[in-house]
Amino acid sequence: MKAVEIYHYGGPEELKYEEAEVPAINPDDVLVRVFASGVNPVDWKIRKGGHQTGHDASLPRILGWDFAGVIEKVGSRVKQWKVGDEVYGRPDLTRNGTYAEYVAVRAGEIARKPKRIDHKAAAGVALAALTAWQGLFEHGGLRSGQRVLIHGASGGVGTFAVQFAKWKGAYVIGTASEKNVGFLRELGVDEVIDYEKDDFADVVRNIDVVFDTQGGEVQRRSLKVLKPGGILVGTVGIADEKAFREAGMRTAAYMAQSRTKDLQQIADLIDSGVVNPVISQVFPLKDAAKAHQLGERGHTRGKMVLVVE
Repeated sequence: MKAVEIYHYGGPEELKYEEAEVPAINPDDVLVRVFASGVNPVDWKIRKGGHQTGHDASLPRILGWDFAGVIEKVGSRVKQWKVGDEVYGRPDLTRNGTYAEYVAVRAGEIARKPKRIDHKAAAGVALAALTAWQGLFEHGGLRSGQRVLIHGASGGVGTFAVQFAKWKGAYVIGTASEKNVGFLRELGVDEVIDYEKDDFADVVRNIDVVFDTQGGEVQRRSLKVLKPGGILVGTVGIADEKAFREAGMRTAAYMAQSRTKDLQQIADLIDSGVVNPVISQVFPLKDAAKAHQLGERGHTRGKMVLVVE
C-alpha cells in the first residue's frame, strides 16, 4: 500500500511517501480502506518528537489519527461490523495512523460515517469533534443557558465546540482574528472577540466554562473572566492549576477518547444538519508535507484533509 512514514523526528521533509506493508489486524480490529485522512496538530507534534506515545520508540511509523473509509476485513471477535461498512473514527495514538491506504483500528473506536457528508468531510471530524464534545460536556458539564468562552473558535476543534455549544443552548463567545470574525458569526457565535483589537479579559465576564485550545498567556488571563465556581477546560494542559483553585475556580485537562457512542452521537448531529464540518484545504496524500507546513503556521480555519487515491 501507499503510505506516508517518518524514519526520523524532524521537519516536514521527514515525511516519506512510499510503499508500506498492509497492517495485520488483531481479533478485535477491523481493517479499513482509507478514503481520506484528517490532519491535526498532534501529527506534527509527534513528527517532531514532542508528543510521547507508547509507539515512539519504534520507527518508522505512519502518522495521522483521523479517517473515513470502508471496512475491508474484520477480526475474529468483531460482531458489530461487516465488510463494506462505511465508517469513520480516531485510532489509538500508540498505533500506526491513517496517512495510508489501509489502517488497522479497534472495532470500538469507530462509528458509521455520517450519511449526509462525503468521506473527505467525514475524515476531518473524529479527532476534533471528540475533543470538543468530551471537553464541553464530559469535563466542562456545559448546560443550556450557560455562558461559554471558546478560545481559537475558528480552528478545527473550535468550530465543532461552537456548534455543539449552540446545539446545547449555551450563549457562545468566541475569540478569533479579524479575518474570521464574520465566519464565526455565520457559524452561530453570539459574541465574537477579535483578539487583534481587544483583550478578551477586559470585555468578558461571568463565564461558566472556558474552553481553551491555546494555553500560555491566554489560559492565564482566562482566570479573570470565570464566575465563582466556573471551570476552565484545557486541551493543552493546565499551566497553573493552583492559581485557579485559590481563586475558587475549577480546571480540567484531558485527552479525548475514541468511543463509538460519542462518535455516533456526533454523526447523528451531522446527519440532522445541526453540525457541519469545516474543511479549509484538501491535499493528495503524497502532499502531506505541504499540509504540515501550512498547519504549523497556525490560523487554519477548520480542518485540513488528505485524500488517499
